[in-house]
Amino acid sequence: MTLLEVRALNSFYGRAQILFDMAFAVRQGEVVALLGRNGAGKSTTLRSVMGLMPRMDGRIVLDGYPIAGLPAYRIARLGLGYVPEDRRIFSELTVRENLAVGRQPPRPGAPAWDEARVYGLFPHLEVLRQRVAGRLSGGEQQMLTIARTLMGNPRLILLDEPSEGLAPVIVEQMGRAIDTLKREGLTVVLSEQNLRFAMWACDRALIIEKGRIRFDGTMAALAADEATRQAYLTV
Repeated sequence: MTLLEVRALNSFYGRAQILFDMAFAVRQGEVVALLGRNGAGKSTTLRSVMGLMPRMDGRIVLDGYPIAGLPAYRIARLGLGYVPEDRRIFSELTVRENLAVGRQPPRPGAPAWDEARVYGLFPHLEVLRQRVAGRLSGGEQQMLTIARTLMGNPRLILLDEPSEGLAPVIVEQMGRAIDTLKREGLTVVLSEQNLRFAMWACDRALIIEKGRIRFDGTMAALAADEATRQAYLTV
């Protein structure tokens, strides 16, 4: 079943066009990586789906419901969660208070998350539950942002560069968490530059280069295609 469909998506910052006629689909329960070099359009793709771009056109459908042109808060209410690259925690609130801010009622067709369940996903957060979020490390803040988003019981979650700047041990924890989310039935789309992490955590790759999709296939197919990796992913 297709949960997210994007067709003829064009996005702009001012007069500068960033995405060009982008088209892809994501099936329910799939983990899809958006890969590409810096500036390729990965984060812009996620922001466009979430309704955060100042100017865009095209067709975006979430579970059969057209969402292009809707404000971000309405898209979130339809079951789309978004974890931005800069995390945007409430730094003066505790971990528990940050989670409470994200709490939404259970959603039909989506895994149900509460405080106990997100602590099961990220046990370290339970130890820190009374700590002010601004005193957390970068990896801890990343865990908290994902956990807070899950408290909204999304059907699909967008993760922008979830492994960037994190220690290898935290990256490994992130990979295990994404695997758990998949087993729970959550659909995940993430932008990523760490190819090794994406190969481990994801089912399928979309390679973006200069705002256009250049590859759409399984991770196994990408692993076997050295020419594509060299053309679009090497620095």
